[in-house]
This record gives sequence, C-alpha cells and structure tokens, in this order.
Amino acid sequence: MSERTAVVRPPDRAAPAGRRRPAVRRLLDRDAVAAAGAAVLAMLAFCAAAALRGTYPFGARSRAVNDLGNQFVPFHAHLWDLLHGSSTGDLLVNWNSGFGSPFLADFVTYLTNPFSWLTGLFPRDEVDLAVFLATLLSIGLGAAAMTVLLGRIAPGPAWQRSLLAVGYGLCAWVLNDGSPDPMWMWGLVSLPAIGLACDWCLRERRWVAGTLLVTLAWAGNFYTAAMATIASCLVLLLRLALAGDPVRARLRQAGRAAAMLATGVLLAAPVMTVSLKASKASQPAPPATYPGAPGLTDYLAQLLPGGRSDHSVPNIFVGMLGLLLVASLPFNRRVARAERAGWLVLLVLTAASFVWEPTILLWHGLAIPNGSPYRAAYVLSGMLVMAAWVSLARRPDGRALLGGTALVALVALVGHGQSSVRPSTWIEVAAGGVLVPAALWALNRPGARPLARRCAGALLVLGVFAGAVHTSWAVTKIRDGLPFYVPRTTLTANSLAARDAVRANEDWPASRTDPGPHEFANNDPLLLGGEGGSYYSSYLPAVTAEMLQGLGTGWYIQGRHTLSPMDPVGRALFGITTYLDGTGGTGRGFTVQHAAAAPLVTVHPDTAPDTRSVWSRQESLLGARVYGVPEPTWTAGPRPVARAGGWSVPATPKGRAWTTFTGVCTPGSTVFFYAPWFSGTVMGHGGKYTSWGREPMTSMPIRELGPVPADGRVTVQLRTSKAAVLPAQPVGCLDRGALDSALHSLTGATKVTAGGHTLTADLPPGSKGVALLSVPAADGWRCSVDGGAAAAPRSVLGMIGVPLGAGASRVSCGFAPPGLTAGLAASGAAAAVLGGVAVVTLLRRRGVLRAGDGPVPSV
Repeated sequence: MSERTAVVRPPDRAAPAGRRRPAVRRLLDRDAVAAAGAAVLAMLAFCAAAALRGTYPFGARSRAVNDLGNQFVPFHAHLWDLLHGSSTGDLLVNWNSGFGSPFLADFVTYLTNPFSWLTGLFPRDEVDLAVFLATLLSIGLGAAAMTVLLGRIAPGPAWQRSLLAVGYGLCAWVLNDGSPDPMWMWGLVSLPAIGLACDWCLRERRWVAGTLLVTLAWAGNFYTAAMATIASCLVLLLRLALAGDPVRARLRQAGRAAAMLATGVLLAAPVMTVSLKASKASQPAPPATYPGAPGLTDYLAQLLPGGRSDHSVPNIFVGMLGLLLVASLPFNRRVARAERAGWLVLLVLTAASFVWEPTILLWHGLAIPNGSPYRAAYVLSGMLVMAAWVSLARRPDGRALLGGTALVALVALVGHGQSSVRPSTWIEVAAGGVLVPAALWALNRPGARPLARRCAGALLVLGVFAGAVHTSWAVTKIRDGLPFYVPRTTLTANSLAARDAVRANEDWPASRTDPGPHEFANNDPLLLGGEGGSYYSSYLPAVTAEMLQGLGTGWYIQGRHTLSPMDPVGRALFGITTYLDGTGGTGRGFTVQHAAAAPLVTVHPDTAPDTRSVWSRQESLLGARVYGVPEPTWTAGPRPVARAGGWSVPATPKGRAWTTFTGVCTPGSTVFFYAPWFSGTVMGHGGKYTSWGREPMTSMPIRELGPVPADGRVTVQLRTSKAAVLPAQPVGCLDRGALDSALHSLTGATKVTAGGHTLTADLPPGSKGVALLSVPAADGWRCSVDGGAAAAPRSVLGMIGVPLGAGASRVSCGFAPPGLTAGLAASGAAAAVLGGVAVVTLLRRRGVLRAGDGPVPSV
C-alpha cells in the first residue's frame, strides 16, 4: 500500500443509502459483537483480579476492593433513600447532613453516572454491591464504546479492535485513580462517546444524535467530560488535518462539531451552573501546588503495565498489546508518513501538557486538584489506544513489529529502577514482549494458513486477557499496600445496628436524631439516616463549616468534613434529642443516648450576639447564661505566653511537668475544654484525651473533662511536642441545671413541618424579635412571615434568622439552588436549537424541504 492511499477518509457521503444498507448492517453486527466482546473481556478480567485478591464482592466486606465505602457508599445509600421515597429531603436539600445542606451540586457531581441509578434495584444493605457494579459496568461500556470508535478512525478487523479496547477499559488510570470513584468512571465512557460524535461531524451526519451523546457525557460527570471534550477536539483536529478534504469542507465539518459540542454542553448547563455557584460558596479546599514534573525516565516507565509508582505521576499504561503497537507506529511504512507523524506529535504534546502547570490547569478546570494533579491521564491512555489501532489496522509487518519491540525494550531499560517498575512489570514485559509480536506476525504473515491465523488469534486473545487480569491484580495489590490507602468497610453488623437505632428514635422535624459517633464512614448521616452535623463534601457551604466550628464542633480537611457537636449545649442548640455515643464503647460500638434539646425553631430578642468566645456564642443562641468561664492562670510546667486572642503554649520537654492552667468554677458544674488547634494530650478532672488539632486542617471539638470539685478549683494539664495555641478562654464550666432551665424557658414553635426543601413553623401568636432556625444560612434560602413576600434571611452566627417585625405567627422558608434558573434557561435555549435542527432534518428526509432550506444548511 502506498503512503498516499494509506490515509483513511470517511466513507463517501453521497453514496445512496439503499445500496449500502446490507453492508452497513453487516458492519453494525460485527461492531456490536466486537463491542460486546470487549466489554465482557474487560469486566471479566477486572472481576477475576478481584476474586484472586479475595476482595468484595468476591470476598468478605472487610476486604474492600477500594475505598468506595469510605465516601461513596453513603452517597449511594442516600440515593437509594431518594429513589424509594424514604429520605427526609430531596434533590435540593439534604436534611441528614450538616444540619441541612444544599444537595443538588453533590447529586450532579457524585451520583449522575447512569449506572449509579442501579442502586435502587438492590436492597439498601447491599448498596456497596451496586457501587461496585457502577464501576464495573462503566469499564465494560467504556471498552465497548472505544471498540466502535476505533472502527471509525480506521477500518480493520473488529475483534482486534476489541482487544485494544480492553487495554483502554483497564488502563492504569482506571486501576489507580478511577475505580475508587464511580462518578469519574463515566469519563471512561465519555471519551469514546464524544469521539464518536465528532466522527459523525466529519461524516456530516447524525448531528442531533451526536449532540445528545455530548449531553449524556456532560450530565454523567461534567468534570471528566470536560477532559474528554478537550481530548476529542484534539483528535478531531488531527483527523481534519489528515483527511485531505477541501479547506471549505473541513471548515464546515469543524463548524458542525463546534455547534454540536456547544449545544450538547448547554443542554447539560444546570449541572455546571449549580455546581459552579455551590463551589464558589463552599468551604475553601486546602491549597494545592504542583510539585513539578516527574523525570523523563519516570514518565516513560508509566507506559509499562503491571506496576504503580510510589509518588504522583500520570498513570497511562494500556497493556502490552497497545504499547507494542504504538511503538511500532514509527516503523510501520503501511501508514502514511504524515499520519504517523501526526499521531506521534499528538501523543507527545498531550503527554507534555500533563506535566506543565498552565496546561494542567486547563485540563482540570483552572484548579490544581488536591491529591493527584494527573486526573486527566485517562485521555492519554485513550489516545495511545487510538494510535495503536492506526498501526494495527494497517497490518504492521515484521520490520515494524521488530522496531516496536526494540523500542519497548529500550523503555524498559531506561525505566529500570523506577518505583513503578515492579517484578509484576517484568513479567508483563517479558511475556508480552514475546507473545504479542509473534502472534501479530503470524496473523499478518502473507500466505499463512487459516489454522495458523486462528491459533495466533486465540493466543493473542488469551494473552490480552491474562495480561489484563495479572495487571489488575498486581496494581490493586500494590495500591492496597500503600500506607495512605486504608479501605474501610461501611456496611457491617455494627453500622446496620446503628441504622436500626437511628430509625427507632427518629422524630424529625420535631427534633433531630444524630447518628454519631462518625466512625463507620465519612458520611454517617447519609449511611445511617438521622440528622447530624457530619458532612464530607467538596460543596459543603462555608457558612456551615464556619458556623459549626464557631460553636465548638470539629472538622477535618480545612472544614470540608464537619462533625456533629460532642457537648450538651451544642447538641441542644441543634435540637438533638437522641444521639449515638461512641466515646464509651470499643471499636465501632455505640450506645443510644437521650437529652433535652431546643425546638428546631425558637424565638429570640433581636439583639447582637456575643462573639467573644465559643461559650458566649453558644449562650447567645441559647438565650441564657449556662457557663462559668474562669480566667486561666498558669501554675506549673513550661510557661505559656499570653498573646492577642489567646495563649501560646511551648513544647513540653521530656520528663518535665506539663503546662498547667488553673481557675475557679462553681462546684458541681462540669469542666469542658476547647482548643481547636491544640495538638497533644489534655488531662484534668478525671478526663484525658489526645488532641490532633492542626490549623487550619483539623479543628478539635469541645470535650468534656469532668466535674468541678467541692473547692471549685479547676486544673487542666497540657502536654505537647511542639508549640501550640489556645483560645483566651479555653475552659467552660457547664451548669447543667441552668441548661435545663434555659431549655424549658425557650419560646419555641408550636409546630414544625418539613418538606423536601422547605421548613414551616407555627409560632405563638404575636411573636416578636427573630425566629431562629437551627439550619445553616446557606445561599438559596428565602423566608416569608405570615405569608408575606419571601426574602433572604439574615445570618445569626451562621443560623437562619428571620425578623418577625411587629408580631407574627408563622414562618415559612424554602430553598432553591443558586444557578439553577440560569442553567435551566440555557438548557431550554439549547433544547430549542436541537429541536429545530431535528424538525428540519425530518422535513428534509420527507422531501418537504430541500438541502439548503431551513435554519441549517445540512444535517
């Protein structure tokens, strides 16, 4: 084949459809069988590796296949509740977490992988299996879609395309980055789906279907869809450059693609507008900086399958078949020189863009991710598979295969000694480096007998499958052994018992049931039910985090993971009458505790709160004095230094007395200690605990120490290995009798009614001052008094406050996600465009309009 004829162009668009229909049907049948084969092989390999590891669902739940349970099983449990109508909230508000949090942004980010919706078909106690299936089916569909896309890039044997697609479905990104996050796994489908839509633009057909594919990709997970769109545009530009069509035709095709992508993205606009607004209002993430590019040899070593690096690098391998074929491309003279150069330049530039900070920002939505900065690596794996197919479709000869094998050997040689090159890597390279070239040579050898070709094909299929199983097994084994990777099982006998206890004591909205002790997962309220303060989300509103921390609760990850209060006043302020206490148990045990609490809606005088300390903030919301707050005096150990707003406590030398503070409180009251950023040991009055505070990442909650003795002397001892800070008034002595009296004297709502995203309270007639709702005053809430005009409420130390004016008897509040209206408007406009194009297309097909009539020139 000459270089001139090797460039593949889309089929003749002018060929009569009737004449081509039987051939098209046969092609579709082959594509369907090959796509199904790729899906089955990829999913079987993933399951076989999990079975060999003995991980769930092929082993005990205590051996989780990844950390799905730690974060995403609770989200899917909440999805189950929504699908079955057993949730107190809806898509707009999650009443379970953060004492009432906006939920739509979380939903479109974490739960719109279509396979996640299979959760509703399983028992709630088996949602972890549904999460596993969401990952597994995404692998299968991604491999199937890639099989189809490869056939559009270049014609060739469908079964060979399916083998390359298996390498894509189980690429390094899937095994290392994607599989623990079911929402990201939709990106594995989005890349070939958007690529197929762009291919239709090259062929000037199926504009409406292509637009819907783009919408499906962006609605399923907009984060990975953006990466897939960029990559698909790069591939489209390369294919336009290689097509050889007149410039005018190529400009028309590019315009079709641009219009298709824009319309498809706008159809999914609510996903982006709601998420963007929620992100701007969220608690800021810990700052992330790019540590710098890995070394060239380290980067090249990531092409070799079977290993995992001990530091952050782009995870890009696609198996030995794909790697050897990409390596053979420069030597494959059956591929036009321009096409070879184009694909190789595309691969090199894309790889370089992953390690240059400005383009890293472009790939990741203008923000360096926390964790790995290489989350877009799967698109490079997809491009590697496409380039491999360009070579395989042209039947590389012995020279090309030998050159590719030598190039892979060189990569293995220079990668030797890198942390990602493990014994499992050498097994893959040695076995694949012999089997794959030999099988490909036997398949493509002129004059080879059919039996020899069939044997070579069978050997190649078995080799690809065995390599996929071995690689999946080896990589997950390495990953599970890393010190920072600690899978946790969520659906245990203890957690199921905790859920039963929460349900048995549920009294919403008359009061809250807090599903502490926040040990089963990062999102216990989603997993167990109830209404707690714990929430772990990228969209946790800043007002929620700041309110809870200001009232003495703890947080992790700089406030992106909040916890419920652990002190009686904090619980009372949020209407918690039942909670699961794990502090006195062992492991993940718990005891059910009950306490008096304020109603969810109370009425207070319209006065400014006292914000001098955590104790005064709590008292301001309670409306009564319940704490004695002693002035701390240093009496022993390393001398602390008083500073503006608090104390600086020096490190405690080994063998020396602890830093000791004393004060005076009412005998019989209970000593509580609050030092959110203190790291060390706290002891006093029979209580002792380790504090892990680290500003601003980890904030410790108010903790109980013990009763004040008869002499009224309060003593708190501190030991720390490094200098630490304390607030000016770290000790509060709670008078429990005063707390009970304060709760009984509160003016509360006579009736509270909660909808999915609404809260209505009937108040004593003529109530004046401010109605205080124990719900964070997140953007999007609007409240009305006695049926009047709705307006945004005020924030009272972070809670919703509604001025009652001269007197009122009813307060109603409702939530609408910021950005939803704008997103729906953009989506409606895009739907109108899509509908117009569809109508014109239908009229043209029926002969009512001729080409050139209507709002679009050709569809």
